[in-house]
Amino acid sequence: MEQPENCVLVIFGASGHLAEHKLVPALFSLYKRELLGNNLAILGVGRTPLDDASFREKMKRALNTADDTGHSPDAEVLEKFIQKLFYQSLDTKSAADYSKLQEKISSLDVQTQAQGNYLYYLAAPPNMFATIAHNLASQDLHREDNGKGFKRLIVEKPFGYDYDSARHLNEELHTVFNEDQIFRIDHYLGKETVQNLLVFRFGNEIYEPLWNRHHIERVEITAAESQGIEGRGGYYEGTGALRDMFQNHLLHIVGMIGMEPPAVFNADAVRDETLKVFESLRPISQQEVEQYVIRGQYTPATVGGTPVPGYREEEGVTSDSKTETFLAVKFFIDNWRWSGVPFYVRTGKRLPTRVTEAVITFKHTPQQLFRSSNTGEDRECNQLVIRIQPDEGILVRFNMKLPGAEFNMKTVAMDFHYSDLADVYTPEAYERLLLDAMIGDSTLYTRNDAVEACWRFVQPILDAWTNQPDQIKLYGYPAGTWGPREAHGLFDKEGQDWRYPCRNLAENGDFCEL
Repeated sequence: MEQPENCVLVIFGASGHLAEHKLVPALFSLYKRELLGNNLAILGVGRTPLDDASFREKMKRALNTADDTGHSPDAEVLEKFIQKLFYQSLDTKSAADYSKLQEKISSLDVQTQAQGNYLYYLAAPPNMFATIAHNLASQDLHREDNGKGFKRLIVEKPFGYDYDSARHLNEELHTVFNEDQIFRIDHYLGKETVQNLLVFRFGNEIYEPLWNRHHIERVEITAAESQGIEGRGGYYEGTGALRDMFQNHLLHIVGMIGMEPPAVFNADAVRDETLKVFESLRPISQQEVEQYVIRGQYTPATVGGTPVPGYREEEGVTSDSKTETFLAVKFFIDNWRWSGVPFYVRTGKRLPTRVTEAVITFKHTPQQLFRSSNTGEDRECNQLVIRIQPDEGILVRFNMKLPGAEFNMKTVAMDFHYSDLADVYTPEAYERLLLDAMIGDSTLYTRNDAVEACWRFVQPILDAWTNQPDQIKLYGYPAGTWGPREAHGLFDKEGQDWRYPCRNLAENGDFCEL
């Protein structure tokens, strides 16, 4: 793989959960695989009063645990990596404090021979994104001209709270950084199975001729979580499933599934095609929200013998909260390839299992010549299941003849699991995305026009919930179930329903009660 140039990576919010549990471990993994080179400095920035030594010790404790194979990291390799960590305590709101940051970065630049290559990762609250960008500019830490090296800004989600705030944030960042300097991260795009959608579609002749309205009946995407809000009531109350999952992660998966083949495989070409999908989404008006959108909220229940509180009983949640913990949406892509094909997307917390997958259901054969041993008509449809997490892989469901004198059918499956590639390392999402940003490859990052297009589609739903709080229902569902029963009503045809996935991709049942 391409080695990044020498650089200083600055992580704002370095004392927080994301840096400790995702970013620094991802960087350590890249270092162990010799993908970072030797001249890299990782500078943590935050309000917490730490110094280099205490920050290193904090990160060392986080890294010095057994990995997925049950092995602790090599002590010598870990120590060499830890020496690349530095810390600068400052008030990120105060422009005057950034002179200390400028001095620290300049010192590390000399030490690493970075030659002005700086990468800023904003693992900070969203309301600080524009402030940090402007304060960096106050110390001339944003310019790329006159041979000063690259300056790149990685922005975490959520990018905006609604369409207007997202557009305003884009405008604010563009007063400091050019668009090609801004990397809006969505860790779902860093998952191997999501990236494999591109290879699966455009690297194989088998499926691409079938990937259209003539052969596909519907597309489903499910992102289920078995956990609740895990003490993040204050955050989740102002977010909900629509903003937290649908507007970014799940719509980007839709973009990958729905896009046309790019003319060439580079960042601009790929992102141009996904943008066309977002711009082709048929708008859902405020008057249509009840017809196409189901929102729910989990209620108290006993799951696996353990009492589980309802959402309104969680810490930081109001007793009359209308924040949705479940969302199901039906929509269409109005273009030549997908005209008339319904897309069904759902996500929720406190569901039976943790799983994210996309399901492509193909149309029935024109004539039903053979009998099926299954009673449900939908069982006879061929399905392609793309499992994103966990047990990453691909499963194909098709019909076979049962042994015997008659032509009775049974639905069977063939599956591939990434875990079968025992000799191939599967990187975590943040590993791929951090390395891409250091190299300057923005293919798996979101562009400003795509962010705004997604918010433009979502905005009428938010407006309907705000303007019609009593008319649009919020359905309860017991924790540990698959959401409100009303979500089944999104399907028009008799016999159609959601696929109810088990945690294990190869399990054959439609409904998995855990």
